[in-house]
Amino acid sequence: MAKLLDGKALAKAIREEIAEGVAKLVGSGAPAPCLAAVLVGDNPASEVYVRNKQKACEKAGITSRLTRLSQTTSHDELMAVVHQLNADASVHGILVQLPLPDAIQADAVLRAIDPAKDVDAFHPENVGLMVQGQPRYLPWTPHGVLQMLRRGGVPTAGKHAVVIGRSDIVGKPMAVLLAQRGRDATVTLAHSRTPDLPAVCRTADIVVAAVGRPQRVAGDWIKPGAAVSDVGINRTDAGLVGDVDFAAAEPVAGWITPVPGGVGPMTIAMLLANTLRAAGGEFE
Repeated sequence: MAKLLDGKALAKAIREEIAEGVAKLVGSGAPAPCLAAVLVGDNPASEVYVRNKQKACEKAGITSRLTRLSQTTSHDELMAVVHQLNADASVHGILVQLPLPDAIQADAVLRAIDPAKDVDAFHPENVGLMVQGQPRYLPWTPHGVLQMLRRGGVPTAGKHAVVIGRSDIVGKPMAVLLAQRGRDATVTLAHSRTPDLPAVCRTADIVVAAVGRPQRVAGDWIKPGAAVSDVGINRTDAGLVGDVDFAAAEPVAGWITPVPGGVGPMTIAMLLANTLRAAGGEFE
């Protein structure tokens, strides 16, 4: 039976560490870290995400600001808000909530954010620094997975990691980070065009599933004793499920993350960590 990597408990512990880091920073005479979020339109899921981020900031001692813009906001109007936040020295981190309305060029908006305030870690400059092994910030989900592996006692050096999914947000950065010095995994970045994906997965000591398809990874894809990190969150008639068939994989794996309660809770914790670092604080 696999060891459960409990994201809820770990995220709680990390948020407490961040709160201590914020208190230390403020105690040194610096202002509290400030995260400015921008929400365009009235997407219900985005409303929930932003509200959860605000609550997490408050508990950690981080100042949270929210700029609400209507669904009819133009691209230029949103860009003006971003430039204003870039120029505001009291703002340390900027978060533009996705998705944006179709009339707005999301890539251009994300590139317009000052890289030093890009706590999403989406800006090309921050992506380049990460690839070079000199990250300013790490993207939330891959960073959350790394924290779970490290703190869960999962060895990565010399291990074969298979990352399923090649998105810019999870798959690609996850593969880069696992291969870097200090983690030293040999990484296969697999995707929908990978021949015989089950066979590839069976060679993996570490599987990171980020395909967005419910229970795509079957139990017999898992090498006995492998660590399985399930990034997927899929709504089905039976409730929330991941990209891994948990019931079938758990008896085989050495470590596994549940859905819900696995990688998901780690994402906001990693946002707080980036915001603390943006303000000059420290987080390992």
